[in-house]
Amino acid sequence: MKKVLIIGAGPAGLTAAYELLDKSKEYEVIVFEESDCYGGISRTVNYKGNRMDMGGHRFFSKVPEVNEWWEKMLPTQGALPYDDVVLQRTSTISEGGPDPEKVDRVMLKRNRLSRIFFNSKFFDYPVSLKFETIRNMGLITTMVVGFSYLKTIFFKRKENSLEDFYINRFGKKLYSMFFENYTENLWGRHPSEISPEWGAQRVKGLSIKAVLKDIFGKIFKKKNRKVETSLIEEFAYPKLGPGQLWELTADDFEKMGGKIIKNAKVTKVIKDAEGKMTGLVYEKEGHEIEVEGDYIISSMPVKDLVVGMNDVPEEISEIAKGLPYRDYMTVGVLVSQLNLKNETKTKTLGNIVPDNWVYVHDRNVKMGRFQIYNNWSPYMVKDIENSIWVGLEYFCNEDDAMWAMEDEAFAHMAIKEMQTMGLINHENDVKDFHVERVKKAYPAYFDTYAQMDELRDYLNTIPNLFCVGRNGQHRYNNIDHSMCTSFETVKNILAGETCKDNIWNVNTEKEYHEEKKDN
Repeated sequence: MKKVLIIGAGPAGLTAAYELLDKSKEYEVIVFEESDCYGGISRTVNYKGNRMDMGGHRFFSKVPEVNEWWEKMLPTQGALPYDDVVLQRTSTISEGGPDPEKVDRVMLKRNRLSRIFFNSKFFDYPVSLKFETIRNMGLITTMVVGFSYLKTIFFKRKENSLEDFYINRFGKKLYSMFFENYTENLWGRHPSEISPEWGAQRVKGLSIKAVLKDIFGKIFKKKNRKVETSLIEEFAYPKLGPGQLWELTADDFEKMGGKIIKNAKVTKVIKDAEGKMTGLVYEKEGHEIEVEGDYIISSMPVKDLVVGMNDVPEEISEIAKGLPYRDYMTVGVLVSQLNLKNETKTKTLGNIVPDNWVYVHDRNVKMGRFQIYNNWSPYMVKDIENSIWVGLEYFCNEDDAMWAMEDEAFAHMAIKEMQTMGLINHENDVKDFHVERVKKAYPAYFDTYAQMDELRDYLNTIPNLFCVGRNGQHRYNNIDHSMCTSFETVKNILAGETCKDNIWNVNTEKEYHEEKKDN
């Protein structure tokens, strides 16, 4: 029996682990997880019955294999969840599916709403062409936006940076309003310093042109209408948050005979003289333990993987060391009310604004986004009728002043920003708070990322090493694409295939992943 060692119990690592045992009984599979929980950045933190989603995770995929996998793990709701019942709202029902009021192992269907908070007003994301948008912008600004976009139709920029990418799709005025400051806040770099590849991956297919096509497609009820990812109106979401999916996957994996070692930080991966992986070393409770294996599947940051590898050429080592990441801090804030008026047609409990998350474009604060967990799932909040559970999100680096702040000081800073933005009146409005940190949450597309192909080519020379997931490939993947890298890896291992192009090509075939037909 061959032994497969998997580094990381996030979406990519656990998908690979489960798939190996589900597809074959000829492998011993061990997962090594540095923390004491599952899901990586997709984990859910339970604080006094109030659950926090690290970053907000909409479950939506255009890949049938992923949707089938999710349905197997968490069947789609067969009855309406609590808030839809109370408010007499509608959402998709799967005949024979579980009732979320009676069981926990269920995937909810939720209405999507993400907006931009700019100049103390809400704007649709993506920006829509309707009266409220013109009213909030003002007629003159709207005209400037329109002419600015028309200019890009005739004078396209060469796309050398993320700034060029955005201006070509939205015009310079809209870029300066809704992309420039937010992007710099997110990455700590101006968009002119970031590779356009990030935009091509995260907002591919999205532009003013795409928004117009979607609007007219609805008006004329066009059949087989293609819907861009950022324009979807409904998404799936686990009843108890995204971490629930990975906790269930881990539990099922162990029942199948798999082994997971928590609090096990992998520090070395061992390569023999012939260039094959022979095992790894992990630290646990102050001890170093070596484990031999026939295959290694790594979802750990590729930077750390290469640092822990022996006999790496100096130029490859320097590329890995220079790969940048952005870290993430969030504070969950429990309040009885928000000073945000619900001017939408969507009914909500307590008549709060119906947004899942809101992008903050306010140069007076450091906040990047805020989530309203009540709207992700009514089961995320302990007292859903009387409390609003808000997640305030910040982007930083491990070595900067924000990361070094004590939890209480950071929380109070964030709560002050809630006041600055007009979300609450006074700090006394806050009932409770809880702080979470996530290292290397976002692989960044600058510095030595330009040489990522060289690093990838080197890693591909190691026949029994497979890099999967967001950090394993240093690629800003969504959950479904991270899972797809693992699907492809398992297929390769079972077939004895050592060429890994299919794994690295996940989420690079634009047309395949970009469009979904909406009948």
